[in-house]
Amino acid sequence: MNIFNQAEDISEKKLNTRRIFIFLLITFVLTYGIEIFVIMPMVGSSDINKAYLAQALVAAVMFLPAVSTLITRLLTGEKLIASDAMLSLKLKGNLKYYAIAWFGVAGLIFVGAVLYFLIFPSQFDGNMGYAAVLFEAQAQAQGIEMDTSAEQMRQMMAVQILIGIFLSPLLNFINCFGEEWGWRGYLLPKMMKRFKIIPTLLINGIIWGLWHAPLTAMGHNYGIGYQGYPVTGILAMCIFCTVIGVILSYVTIKTGSCFPAVIGHAVLNGLSGVGIYFTSLENPYNVFLGPSPVGLIGGIGFIVLAVILIYLLHKEEMQKNGESLLQFDKQGATIQEN
Repeated sequence: MNIFNQAEDISEKKLNTRRIFIFLLITFVLTYGIEIFVIMPMVGSSDINKAYLAQALVAAVMFLPAVSTLITRLLTGEKLIASDAMLSLKLKGNLKYYAIAWFGVAGLIFVGAVLYFLIFPSQFDGNMGYAAVLFEAQAQAQGIEMDTSAEQMRQMMAVQILIGIFLSPLLNFINCFGEEWGWRGYLLPKMMKRFKIIPTLLINGIIWGLWHAPLTAMGHNYGIGYQGYPVTGILAMCIFCTVIGVILSYVTIKTGSCFPAVIGHAVLNGLSGVGIYFTSLENPYNVFLGPSPVGLIGGIGFIVLAVILIYLLHKEEMQKNGESLLQFDKQGATIQEN
């Protein structure tokens, strides 16, 4: 590499780092600003209109990483080409990665919930008393009468599970695309240019978890009032996001597209609360253990898969580095022979 190539390489690295910084700055300023100063004052409001508005804004905030991606590209003069921006489907030869993101994620959610109730059988309620109380409260708030008998609840849950498995990618597509095009479609490849694969995945996951911090403090995923609130919840969210982020990053890296990650994220959002509906009112579940995947036991399948995928990606990285070194050694040997 001559001096001009070295200068160009250094310049490209600086620009890449600048793009990472700008993207994160815009994403966090916009997100924290809206969540802390707009959403947080409305959370828990007795005004049902404010409560619904807060829910709508929480959903809208998910699209901010995509907005930040567009702004960063405009500010730094980066072209928006579908293949380079991870916006091509790239289905050919990659269906197995789409299957992992779709049905693999769904399967691991159920595995974690079943395992949790096997370990804590007293917390399982096949009649879904917890869900009945929850749905009754929601119906009353809307002035609707609702049949919450055990049979009706089981029928509703069967329909909800089917919808979660087969329609979540469609129903949750827009919001999840907003996150995934930012975190996996933009930040991930930028960080892979800056770090090796393991630190990239770990840092990316922690950043993603911290991005959720205001919502976690408001009670999303872990509630409020637990020991160490809200720090414990934020820490747990960082771990969860790192684990899930590894899986979503893997399918993104393998396909060169953010869409498998969008599907996986959408299925996760659509099904993650299913296990909670089967919990007992008399014996409350431990949110940090399960049965949802944000708990240690509920998410054990994701943890195991994430460890395996990190190992595979690290192994591939080492092999590629080894091949490059081997090629260099061969070239060097040829030069010496000549």
